[in-house]
Amino acid sequence: MDHSDPARRLPSPPQPTSSASASKAPSTVSPSSFYASKPPPLPSRKNVGSSHTKVVQPGTPPPVYGSMDASPFREPQLVEETPITNDPIPGLLPADDAWGQADSSWAGTQATWGTSTDTWSTDATPWDSTGTWTQPYGASQGPIIDGRDKSEEDHWWDASVRDIHKRPGPGVLPPYLADLLHNPDHSLFSVSVNQPDFKPLASSQESGEVCQSFQPPSVDDLNYSIPHPNAYYCRKHNGWVLLQWKSSMIMPPLAKSFVPDPETPFPDLARRKRMTSCVGGGEQHFGQANLSHHFHRYEKAVDALKLDPAFRRSEWEMSVQKKQKRRKVTSLDLDAISLHRMEGNAMEDVLPEEEDDLLDLYVCCQCSLYCIVSEVIPGVIPVKYIEEFTRERWDNPAIGRNKEESVVSGLETFLLVVENKLWKGQHRGITISRPVFQRKIGWTPVVRCIFEHLGFIYAETVTPAGERDTSITPPITDPSTLEGRQNGRKLLRFWVETSAWLLDYQRRYANALKQYTCARVWVKLDPVREMYQMGIGAHPDQTIRALGLTPMTYSPGASISSMIYSTLKRWYLELLAFAYLAQCRCDPKQTPHYFTQFYSVIQAIQQYGDLPSQELQNLVLQERTRNRYTDDDRLGAIRVLGFGKDNLLRVDYEDDIDEDFLVGAWKDCLKRAWRDPKDGAQRLRDANDAFRIVAESRGSVNLQKVLEDFLRDSIDPSRAYTILEIPPETDDAMLMTVFMLRLDEQPQQAERMKEALLTLAEARDSCRLRTFLETGQDPGEIVPAMRLDFPRGLNQLGNTCYLNSLLQYFYTIKELRDAVAPLAKMSVKALEDEKYSDDDLKRHRVGGRLVTRREIFRSKKFVSQLANLFWNLEHAEEVAVTPTMDLAKLALVTSRDEEDDEAESRGTDSSNDTDATLVDDSQSPGRLANADASDSVLGKRARDDNAMDVDEDASPKSPMSDSEKNGYVMVSHPSSPRRSKSPRLDSAGSSNSSSKSTSSKQAGAKEPVQQGDDDVPAQPPLPERKTQTTSDSVMLFGKQHDVSECMDNCMFQIEIALLNFSGLSDPQEKGSLVKRLFYGKLRQRLTPDQRKSRASVTEKQDLFSHLPVNVSDSGIDIYDGLSRYFDDLVDYEGGKARMEVSLVELPPLMQIQLQRVQFNRETLQPYKSQAYVKFGKTIYMDRFLDSADPHKKAKSKRIQTTLIARRERLRLLTEHKHAPFGPCLDSTLNFLTKQENVVLPQLDDELVAQLNNEQQVIQSEVEGLREDIVRLKEELEDLWKDDTTFAYELTSVFIHRGSSPSFGHYFFYSRNLPDKPDEWFKYNDSTVTEGPKDEVLADTTGSNANPYLLVFARKGSDVVHTVKRITSLAEDPKT
Repeated sequence: MDHSDPARRLPSPPQPTSSASASKAPSTVSPSSFYASKPPPLPSRKNVGSSHTKVVQPGTPPPVYGSMDASPFREPQLVEETPITNDPIPGLLPADDAWGQADSSWAGTQATWGTSTDTWSTDATPWDSTGTWTQPYGASQGPIIDGRDKSEEDHWWDASVRDIHKRPGPGVLPPYLADLLHNPDHSLFSVSVNQPDFKPLASSQESGEVCQSFQPPSVDDLNYSIPHPNAYYCRKHNGWVLLQWKSSMIMPPLAKSFVPDPETPFPDLARRKRMTSCVGGGEQHFGQANLSHHFHRYEKAVDALKLDPAFRRSEWEMSVQKKQKRRKVTSLDLDAISLHRMEGNAMEDVLPEEEDDLLDLYVCCQCSLYCIVSEVIPGVIPVKYIEEFTRERWDNPAIGRNKEESVVSGLETFLLVVENKLWKGQHRGITISRPVFQRKIGWTPVVRCIFEHLGFIYAETVTPAGERDTSITPPITDPSTLEGRQNGRKLLRFWVETSAWLLDYQRRYANALKQYTCARVWVKLDPVREMYQMGIGAHPDQTIRALGLTPMTYSPGASISSMIYSTLKRWYLELLAFAYLAQCRCDPKQTPHYFTQFYSVIQAIQQYGDLPSQELQNLVLQERTRNRYTDDDRLGAIRVLGFGKDNLLRVDYEDDIDEDFLVGAWKDCLKRAWRDPKDGAQRLRDANDAFRIVAESRGSVNLQKVLEDFLRDSIDPSRAYTILEIPPETDDAMLMTVFMLRLDEQPQQAERMKEALLTLAEARDSCRLRTFLETGQDPGEIVPAMRLDFPRGLNQLGNTCYLNSLLQYFYTIKELRDAVAPLAKMSVKALEDEKYSDDDLKRHRVGGRLVTRREIFRSKKFVSQLANLFWNLEHAEEVAVTPTMDLAKLALVTSRDEEDDEAESRGTDSSNDTDATLVDDSQSPGRLANADASDSVLGKRARDDNAMDVDEDASPKSPMSDSEKNGYVMVSHPSSPRRSKSPRLDSAGSSNSSSKSTSSKQAGAKEPVQQGDDDVPAQPPLPERKTQTTSDSVMLFGKQHDVSECMDNCMFQIEIALLNFSGLSDPQEKGSLVKRLFYGKLRQRLTPDQRKSRASVTEKQDLFSHLPVNVSDSGIDIYDGLSRYFDDLVDYEGGKARMEVSLVELPPLMQIQLQRVQFNRETLQPYKSQAYVKFGKTIYMDRFLDSADPHKKAKSKRIQTTLIARRERLRLLTEHKHAPFGPCLDSTLNFLTKQENVVLPQLDDELVAQLNNEQQVIQSEVEGLREDIVRLKEELEDLWKDDTTFAYELTSVFIHRGSSPSFGHYFFYSRNLPDKPDEWFKYNDSTVTEGPKDEVLADTTGSNANPYLLVFARKGSDVVHTVKRITSLAEDPKT
């Protein structure tokens, strides 16, 4: 390498100029003079400063205050603390700037930041009456920054305030600007060229290889081979970047096409003139005013041709640009151009106006520094060809060369070809078949493209021997022609770029090239990263070392705005606060966005385990007191106001929502806060904050005024009670009376009192008070109307809460609801007239048997009543609908029970149904006795509206008969899903009721029975006579044994009613509806113990409508309960047999019954289990299918067996009647050790030690069992986590509330499908409310309100449409 001086010097950053630069800097003060005595000797240093600091001499002398001696220093002296007088401030420090600057105005507007009243305050409030900060910003209190305006920052949302200041918009800090100027992963180099000492070839060679007008490149040619003095080479692009920075009062020449955006104008020039540079103490005469630069970008703002020196591309570069522009024309929409523009030279009009290169401009808003940068100026050869050539040589090295040497040799060959042409005048062609050429370069498509870009001509030649060969001829470089000059400059630029590329490659692979003798390269590379970093204030010496800061390497993530912080890979916490405040100062409109990013960085620091500095914490708290909010806060505010499809308003928030609607939403939110006695105050603050945030985010002055007026003049409920001088517990009637008295006493306060009463009306949501204020009359109690689209409730007939829940459940099933609708208007007479032959009855079997004429009549009558009820639920305007007595009796009493009652009352068998008996008995089910014979409709206790909503009689004076208890008993013996659900078959074992009384159609409807009341001695005792006069529904209801039979009875009758016994149509059209919806098919496999029984394995298939889960133990979920049912041990032929059940076909509706009635073998009494069974919104039935993976089934069975054993052992240790055992052992030990009267020889030290250790052993075992249970459960669920094909969604949950298995209250939840699956309705008899999802899925441990029936619908089956209501009166056929 030649180390002689290069032809191009490394450019240095421009030095800042100052009007006072001519002044001589004062000499440094010697230590002896400063201390007035001889100090200890200092270590000698070659340079002033240290390895981490440097001394910057001030450009101007410091200001002189008063007369001083000739000595260049001032002696230290004590200063007496005296009150500060109102002496005038020295002229060198303007009095209108509290931020350390002479002026803080922007665009010629004076800021009011530092007026005489703006003194620093130390009060606790964020702002005092004069509007100043709580504590000043300084070197220790906060970042150094000037130019801020308090009023503008407070009203950042107000466009009129922003228009006054005309801020320049978002900016960037120097470290990030350094990355914007060029890719931080790329290196820029300053390239300087040495004059090669090649000698031209002799002109006597053959074929005229040497050009007659040959001239080698001059020094000027070498200098101009670089695009611009401020152009720097990038190897990664094989191109150049024009980069220039300068401190100047004059802006660079702007392009004619550049039009500044009104939203981001240029910074105030007057303010920029006051500061030469933000970095460097010598340029800040009155102390540092800003911690760093703050640059603003103006894209394509500077015309490169107007620079000094100008940048103009070479002719060959411009021709390449023109080709690219022609290609862009093909993308224009020529059809959109009018025909008259295509006349003449229309294409020239279509092409954009040609302009020189446009450069991006970055201007610091705080000083006179600016920076301009170009896009990458491409080199002669596209970088893709250079990289491809390098890859080829790397993958196919020459013989005897390694990969690196092969690459270098190839690039040196390209340089040799150009050097021979430019400096030696060699113009002869190069034969590509020569061995040397093939070994060093080769002839590939990439090599050919490179030579074609250089202008080499590819041609076939004939050798003297007559053989055909291929050669490439270099382009003409005659300087006397335009083409020759262009070709020469092009080759020279290629030579410089390839030399720079090669030199950087040799540096990177120096170790691999130690054995290779590299050819001489005539260029020199100097990295310029530090140089331009120093120029723009991004060098670490200007930030970290100058301030004593520590670099941090957190990477909080992509959510941090790159427009605020230095870089995502490396940024400094001390610059963070300055960056945030600078962005808010220059772009106040985006203040919430900047605070969001600032706050996210603080949170990220904490997540990385570090603690933000005290300054950053103080700044966050300070900004919070100024009502700064994040994007999440804004979304939360929108939710607080009730916006969202799943929220109260059912409307998503949009920016164009009417302001009046927003005010209404806010006022509704205030009302809800007033009505909350517990958290009302907090909710009120949240509502006001939410409204303020939304108002600011919309930039609405009107909404802000509404809020200010409310906060100034509003009356909250507590204040309203004070104004009216009444306690909060006063009811509405008394409140109106007191209001009238107050008006009489203080008529001048009428408006104030009316406002207070209106506030209380809204807080109480009292229609009565509102009406009173509007009309002046007390309207009495007002029942608010229910929405038309809201589901209706069902009134109780007396302890029929379970039936109400069941009927509401049936109504949510769309296909069932539609199927029974046509039977709504069927008359009893029409049903009586229907005749069925024996052949008709044999057409269908229900529940595995034939049905009777009586059952057909009852079923159709029941479904007709059910259809009428459904119609009322759809169209009724009332809050609740009352079912008919016939419907309740037919639902709760089976046909078999009815026949038994008739047989006992008549003494005849009424089951022999013929056409004659149907006609004779038509009065019995069709007509009921007068229900007024008893206080209760059902002959039981009247329902007390004020009592708890539990259907049980707490009075010991009114014991209920067994028949009455059976009317609402808890599920004590549920029907097994492994058998048929026919009420005829199931009721055979449940008809042994102890109450044997006559039916009311004889006791209440027939005259002879009524006449028998006169003969008192001949009649039964009084209780029996009262029973005879009670409505027949009492006895009929008394025959119902459990709630499962009620559901079976209803489904049985629905199925019969929908069957077609006439034979005129397809009997399967509707007859299978119940089976299609509710019934599936399962396979049972019974395997006896072969050691105790010779019975073989039996297997069969059967239908099921319920899956039972035995709820005897706590700590299980729905999968655990089902697993016990699908694999269980049963008694069989005096031994045990394993019953394995699997599902063959799944129904659309999966009903899972939680069997809570358990039997206590010690007390021999049934009891209700309150254990919590966990379930979710979705259940997957894949693991229970007959087609499930047998290997998974076997593994699951092993895990489940171990899990059950662990749970049983844990239950024994923690829930046994003698548990917990620890206190028992401790008591035993105390008793034995303190026993003095009896000698216990067995009580030795070993026994005492065992008793002491036993407690720890038990505790250790309990903890181990719990850990095993959790692990096994996770292992089990992980086994089936991918089996999610057969998914069922929770649709209904039936609840029993009560502690007794015989009495209690029933209600149920239904999911609002299909439109609003996240909403639930709670059906509690006549009351229907919206219930939260969390309430449905809540843990019921410790509560006596527990789920006992879960209904799941097959995902995607669309069988449940919860609500069917008329949405307007126009849809009601009655109107």
